[in-house]
Amino acid sequence: MIRFILVASTVIGFLIFSTGLLHKLKKTGKSDQEKMERESLRIVQKVFRFILKMSGVTVTVKGMENVPEGQPVLYVGNHRSYFDILVGYTTVPSLLGFVAKKEMKRYPLLSDWMTNVNCLFLDRKNLKEGLKTILEGIEKVKRGVSIWIFPEGTRNRGEDLLELLPFKEGSLKIAEKSGCPVIPVAITGTAEIFEKHFPIIRPAHVTIEFGQPFIIKELPPEERKFVGAYTRKQIIRMLEKEQHGLTGNQN
Repeated sequence: MIRFILVASTVIGFLIFSTGLLHKLKKTGKSDQEKMERESLRIVQKVFRFILKMSGVTVTVKGMENVPEGQPVLYVGNHRSYFDILVGYTTVPSLLGFVAKKEMKRYPLLSDWMTNVNCLFLDRKNLKEGLKTILEGIEKVKRGVSIWIFPEGTRNRGEDLLELLPFKEGSLKIAEKSGCPVIPVAITGTAEIFEKHFPIIRPAHVTIEFGQPFIIKELPPEERKFVGAYTRKQIIRMLEKEQHGLTGNQN
């Protein structure tokens, strides 16, 4: 419980005492948006790394050679924990924005920082607003910002790591319309930090693996038609490999 209190205090304290910093970054953004975004990302990454360390989290990164240098991509990952976002932001080497639910806009200061680090706010119930978010994501990709989505649409609370929720087919439209590569991402261990024993935070080891990138238009017609299901299969394969590796180590 002590870790939870320390993490919560860190987050709240940062948001409260960073109002002046947000104002300064806003002024910077008026003349140099990319500089503002990079500085905001640097600050957020520093806070996230501190929280991970405080929580006793260690991270193993696999497949980083699959992440192309100097090219924006669409990261598509499984989702079991809030800590997925912390791990994602601290491992990806470039400007990055996560697709979040629009309800996150309700929280002042937090939503300001999310906007600064290129998060997109998706209204899952309003098709017209959802299309606007996709177009916004395409524009970000065109200017060099990678986007990370969780096509399950919500955190998966199932016990079986391999039982992913169905992927929403429309969630990969950003890659389809922009032509950027899609990178499947498999994450294990994040639910063991917090969600499996809420509200206690416990030390855990997390593995994040970046899979082989692919271009949607280069897929065979049937897989291109159901690219969400195709990507889901790639992630499940990586999760199976990781799960078998863990079982083998235990034996």
